[in-house]
Amino acid sequence: MSSQDRTGSRRTVAKVTAIAAAGTLLLTGCSEEVQRGWLPNVVKDTTNHTGAIQELWVNSWIASLIIGLLTWGLMLWCIIAYRRRKGDEGYPRQLSYNLPMEIFYTAVPIVIILAFYSFSNSVQHKIDAPVDSPLVIDVRAKQWAWDFNYKYEGEEKYFAGVQAHLDGTEGTKEKLPTLYLPVNVPVTFELNSRDVIHSFWIPAFLQKLDMIPGKTNHIYLTPQTEGTFDGKCAELCGEYHSEMLFNVKVVSEEEFKQYLATLPDGQIGEEYDRKPDVVNSTTQGEGE
Repeated sequence: MSSQDRTGSRRTVAKVTAIAAAGTLLLTGCSEEVQRGWLPNVVKDTTNHTGAIQELWVNSWIASLIIGLLTWGLMLWCIIAYRRRKGDEGYPRQLSYNLPMEIFYTAVPIVIILAFYSFSNSVQHKIDAPVDSPLVIDVRAKQWAWDFNYKYEGEEKYFAGVQAHLDGTEGTKEKLPTLYLPVNVPVTFELNSRDVIHSFWIPAFLQKLDMIPGKTNHIYLTPQTEGTFDGKCAELCGEYHSEMLFNVKVVSEEEFKQYLATLPDGQIGEEYDRKPDVVNSTTQGEGE
């Protein structure tokens, strides 16, 4: 084969590759993952907080990208504008300092940091503000499942979760502990741990909070979209951490009441928590 044939063949392959890459890029623009924008849900208002969280996330990335492009552009400009020319000898004139420039690159980052802090702090205060909730759910994490205590309209009901698969085999989603929530009803989550540090996370809600033994943390939100969502522990909590999953079902208020009627009366609380000395010895054993 002549060199011209080989060159023509390489050009053909390059053209086909470019067309295929462009086609793939266009097709992926229609995918659900791209619509999410690297977020775990497409629906903006899954809860009353997800819209604000998404806006903060997206706008922060836009601002970071603009700052990055500006910084990279200035760096490239300096590299090109002040490069060593042909025929140059010795070192360029050295400057000990430039006061206006030093003030600029000190003040601008401070302003950027304060701006990011201001927007983040505003959203955080909005999310963490306590609300008067008719429904309080005491979520108790345990190795490796979940207990849910419901307090709603004077009723106290509980669900005791049991993790069926702890041997590495694939479990069944339908058999996971399920947390029921009524749509458009404010909910207060009281997050507690029975043994080690866990983390309560419903990705579609865009909120996550640690569960620390001996300390109660709170999440306040209002589910606004009916559907079934995934929940999980987001803190490495032992050998079967990956199987510490649960389902979340957001249903109508009437269906939620019907579900509560099927649960046992009462609450399961601290009586099933692991004692501190047992927690310490277990944690040490896992580390060893």
